[in-house]
Amino acid sequence: MGRLKGALCAAAILCVPCAAVLSAAGGVIGWDIAAVIASVACCVPFFLAFERRAPSAGELVLAAVMTAFSAAGRFIFAPLPFFKPVSAIVILAAMHLGPQTGFMVGALSAVVSNIYFGQGAWTPFQMFCWGFIGLIAGLMNRKGLLERAVPLAVYGVLAGAAYSVVMDIWTVLAADGTFSAARWAAAMAAALPVTGVYCVSNVVFLLALRKPVGKRLERIKRKYGLFGGAVDGE
Repeated sequence: MGRLKGALCAAAILCVPCAAVLSAAGGVIGWDIAAVIASVACCVPFFLAFERRAPSAGELVLAAVMTAFSAAGRFIFAPLPFFKPVSAIVILAAMHLGPQTGFMVGALSAVVSNIYFGQGAWTPFQMFCWGFIGLIAGLMNRKGLLERAVPLAVYGVLAGAAYSVVMDIWTVLAADGTFSAARWAAAMAAALPVTGVYCVSNVVFLLALRKPVGKRLERIKRKYGLFGGAVDGE
């Protein structure tokens, strides 16, 4: 059963980038259909993460709250181009609630916040980027690799660079539905200032939020026995 769940999780995760590429490469499917497919697929690993039980209402609410927190952060910082806390909040959610939850929070943060910023063919790509940023952060922190400030800041920089690089794939595909390595390289070079802002904002928000958000998430997990947290009797 464990292998089956793993295979289903992997298949669901791969559906997100596949939907993104198919929507941008010649419009094989509409971006709206791609976004729906990605939204459903990103929830599958979350529900499969619970052994022999369904997630509790509290776990669903906490994941929803972190998604809303991430989307709200993007709304609040809308006046500052590219300087957003989304990646940082997704990373922190993944660190404390697990990689599957981080993947779902990241992907849904994109589709929810784009209700304000605008939906389009870029939405599935953003879902893929933020979802995988959360997934990798959660996997790394299973061994406590992101607990200290310096490794966390380094991951924030890498996440900002990765987000920009993947979104530049959409930039290339959006031109005429075909991919060109030369155009991709040109797009990445042109986006370097923006990439720098992504990286700096990730570091700033991660260092500012890691302790207050982390402590509250751990306290909620212990108090209510969520996401494997032992109830502490408060």
